[in-house]
Amino acid sequence: MRLSDIMKGISYKGNVADCEVTDLTSDSRKVTDGVIFVCIKGIKSDGHDFASTAASNGAAAIVCDRDLGLANQMIVGSTREAFAVMCENFMGNPLDRLKLIGVTGTNGKTSTTFITKQVLDRSGHKCGLIGTIQNMIGDEVLHTEFTTPDTYELHSLFARMAEAGCDFVVMEVSSHALEQGRVAGLHFAAACFTNLTEDHLDFHGTMESYFGAKAKLFGMTDCAIINIDDEWGNRLRIGDGVELITYGIDNPLADVRAENVKFYADGVGFTLCVSGKQFPVKVPTPGKFSAYNALSAAGCAIAAGASPESVAEALNRSTGVKGRAEVFPTGRDFTIILDYAHTPDGVENILSSMRAVSEGRLVALLGCGGDRDPYKRPLMGEAAARLSDFVIVTSDNPRTEDPESIIRQILPGVEKHDTPYTVIVNRREAMKYAVEHAQPGDVIVMAGKGHEDYQIIGKVKVHFDEREVLREIFEGLDME
Repeated sequence: MRLSDIMKGISYKGNVADCEVTDLTSDSRKVTDGVIFVCIKGIKSDGHDFASTAASNGAAAIVCDRDLGLANQMIVGSTREAFAVMCENFMGNPLDRLKLIGVTGTNGKTSTTFITKQVLDRSGHKCGLIGTIQNMIGDEVLHTEFTTPDTYELHSLFARMAEAGCDFVVMEVSSHALEQGRVAGLHFAAACFTNLTEDHLDFHGTMESYFGAKAKLFGMTDCAIINIDDEWGNRLRIGDGVELITYGIDNPLADVRAENVKFYADGVGFTLCVSGKQFPVKVPTPGKFSAYNALSAAGCAIAAGASPESVAEALNRSTGVKGRAEVFPTGRDFTIILDYAHTPDGVENILSSMRAVSEGRLVALLGCGGDRDPYKRPLMGEAAARLSDFVIVTSDNPRTEDPESIIRQILPGVEKHDTPYTVIVNRREAMKYAVEHAQPGDVIVMAGKGHEDYQIIGKVKVHFDEREVLREIFEGLDME
């Protein structure tokens, strides 16, 4: 592709001769002859510092936001915004053929995107999905590393989805992606705000900054779907000309509402109220938060043009999401729930939901990730002790932190209550302990890993799928 075609729609200063371009990148290590290098300032490094090296390696052009004294530089107002447009042009403008639905919030993003995709698929659309667990093109599953990919990979996915005939893309939009400009230049047909609770303060610093990052999405959309039961959702302000769809359970003024909510061990039932009509709905994941996820997905699907009738029908046929209140089949007289809860609110949600349906003890097994927000650790411990009958404190992904040090930061929260607890640093051994000491009617919630099939210990990612571990534990018990 020609340089002039890639730079179409971008204002810049510089007199670089038009030429054939083989690729573009923001990683100077990937620059060879014919590749455009875009200088992006990141958290730890600034691409501008590597521009001269990229030029000497044969870069077709250097796109920067200030004068670097290079012969082939092209100075733009924002390299992040320029990079997004360049990627879109280079990939053949796939966004001309796609409508984007973005979902942001602390909890519920993954479930909302999965359910929205299921609803739209059943309404006759072909959807792409981008998120934490996996990316999807129709029914094809693709591996993913990040909730929201970097700009180049994101537009590559858009191109593959458009080529495959998708008309909608439902995607999780993280606060990191919004703050770092990974979704710069995108415009969404609809954007959903699920909730905001404490998380990622190691990155954002304060809840106000965290909220501010999330709020950026609503300056990039035609329609906003907002949870008005959430205090931060009520604070969200949208611009003139943006359609607003509200949803909730407690607020009777919500446009999309759940009434007569009933909790079951295998799901939650409610009456879906929308556009003056009522529909009975049951989704296969237990808990009040699951009702919220269904409502947010309903709002997204309605914004995309689905009828309330088709939304209700699709919700009733929806399936669960891996690692989100997932029931592991024990074949015994107790229940094990696998859940991704890794925030205080997430722990509270899953335990409150299971408390409502547990016949015996409610047992919480959890840890906290290393090299991440340390402020939430005692809060997660406190929620676990307050809502369960027994707590097993263990490791999650310790990364480069000492696992025992992380646990010591969880325990002050646990010890605010008289709930009995034990500490077992090795997660496999903690899971074995939970199974061996289970009593009839118990519900054991294993929080934190959810869909993940690994542990990160030090800088090494070790295979660790809780489903496999549990099968091995039960097989061992059967052999004894």
